[in-house]
Amino acid sequence: MDMTTLFATLVDLLLKSAIVAFVANEIRGIVLAGPVLYGMYQAGGTLMAIWLGVCSLGGIALSVIVPLFIDKKFKIRERLKAKIQPA
Repeated sequence: MDMTTLFATLVDLLLKSAIVAFVANEIRGIVLAGPVLYGMYQAGGTLMAIWLGVCSLGGIALSVIVPLFIDKKFKIRERLKAKIQPA
């Protein structure tokens, strides 16, 4: 196994682990949204409870959306794959 193939394999494993981490982050977001929604329900839907819920859920959503936006904007995965393709 030459160095290029080894490097390509390692980068491929890194990208696959990043996908697993992304899915775990989505699950984390769903788990964190539950208590927020329940708290809004318990508070009776007051304006303050709704505002705090929107802010909390917005922060969770941004933690997922911003990395996706950065990846698409800078085309990070495509650049990495292009660099490591064996000739």
